[in-house]
Order: sequence, then C-alpha cells, then structure tokens
Amino acid sequence: MAVWKRFKSDKLGMFCLIVLTFIFLVGIFSRQLAPNDPTAIDVANKYAGFSSEYPLGTDQLGRCVLSRLMYGAKTTLIISLITMIWTIGIGGILGLISGFFRDWVDEVIMRICDIMLSFPSEVMILSIVGILGIGVKNIVIATVLAKWAWYCRMIRSIVIQYTDSNYIRFAKVSGCSHYHIITKHILPMTMGEIAVLATLDMGGIILNISALSFLGLGVQAPTAEWGMMLNEAKSVITIYPELMIVPGLAILTTVALFNFLGDSLQEAFNPKNATFKKEVV
Repeated sequence: MAVWKRFKSDKLGMFCLIVLTFIFLVGIFSRQLAPNDPTAIDVANKYAGFSSEYPLGTDQLGRCVLSRLMYGAKTTLIISLITMIWTIGIGGILGLISGFFRDWVDEVIMRICDIMLSFPSEVMILSIVGILGIGVKNIVIATVLAKWAWYCRMIRSIVIQYTDSNYIRFAKVSGCSHYHIITKHILPMTMGEIAVLATLDMGGIILNISALSFLGLGVQAPTAEWGMMLNEAKSVITIYPELMIVPGLAILTTVALFNFLGDSLQEAFNPKNATFKKEVV
C-alpha cells in the first residue's frame, strides 16, 4: 500500500500507466474497435486520404491504416509480453539459484552469463534468427536467449543483498528449507525490483521486435504489426510520409511510456522516498 501511495502521487507515472492500459485494451479489443478489416485489400482505394471510412487513410494495397495500427498493437505488445515473461522466468530462476546457493553453482551460472554477455544482444538476435529462420516463434526464442543472462546477473545481485540479511540467516538457523526461504522471504522482497527491471526493458524488447519485423525477419505479411507497417511504407516515404509516421509514432510513444513508467516505479519502490508523518499530540 505504501508503494502504491507513492506511485499514485507521481502524476507522470499514473499518466503512463493509464495510457499504456488504454493501448493494451485497444489491442485486445481491436476486432471490435477497428473500423475495417486490416487485411482486406482494395487496390482501387490505395493511398486514400483521411476520411470517415478510413480515418488514417490506406496503404499501398488499400488496407485501412487505423485498423492495422490497432491490430498491430495487439501483435507487437503480446509478442513483447510473451518474450518478457520467458526472459524474466529463465533469468529470474537462475539468478535466484545463483545468488542464494553461491559456491560452485554460482560460478558455473556466472561463467555462462559472461559468455552470453560477451556478444552484443542485437548481433546475437540477428544471428539466431538467421540460423532458425524467420517467424514470430524464432524471434521470441532469439530475444530470450540474448537477454536472459543480463536478467540473471541483475537478479543475482539483488538476491545477494537479501541473503546476507539477519532474518534470512535466522530462517536458515531455524531449519527452514531452501524452498521455503526463497519462495516466502527472498522472492517477495525482490519482486518489486524485478518489476522495475522488466518495465524499463520492455521498451527495448518492443524496439527489437519491431526492428526485426522491419528487416523482414519477424512478423510476416499480411499480419498487422508496427514494424511490418514501417517496412511496407519505406518505399513511399517521400511521397506518403504519413504511412511511416503513424506506426513510428506508435512505437516511439509506447517505448517512451514504458521507460517513464519504469522510472516512476523505481522511485515508488525506493524506501528512501517514503515520508513518515509524526502525529503531534
């Protein structure tokens, strides 16, 4: 409750949360909200201007840009969310194990992380997608493999801070099992910081997914996705720049909102920002 009160007092954080929730809801209910079928081709109306039927015009195949933007929100955000869940899951579990047990387990996991982190994540993602082939499943696998080591190392450093606490030492001396200590004590204490890490990195994952689709290695036509919309509009950027501006602004806005939200969560979870009021009797 104290964290929520601190976060609620942050106007920028609340604004970001509300707008992101709106974007997620638009994506989830895009089938009901979209004015047209995002894959319906109408060559006779290609590059149509803004109108009541096509609020943001049409693309090179006469498809409604607004409808594709709404459906693209669902595609981009769901893929990014699935990628984040898998990355946090693998990196979090290994980070908890490494930070809690230490000794040779920590050494083995950290040396593997060192090997993975020695390669730039973008280069590794492109290499893995090149080996596995194009497709949504492969870009998720590539992103998870490229990013789990970073989360593992970050979460390990967070866990180490708590394993040296007196109450954790007392729990060990009292005979509590490792599973009980990790799930009942350490994991609840680290969830806030893990949430901050995930929120701050969500924007980066969205950029990776969109970039791969823009390069033709991610989501394939006719599926609507923001990066794919940029790829399809790049050939007419000088004639119809709005076709690239619309999905570009969607990516830019969403990434910025996640970054600002992460900063606000970091401030809210910081106990140093808590204010204590003393009652005067």
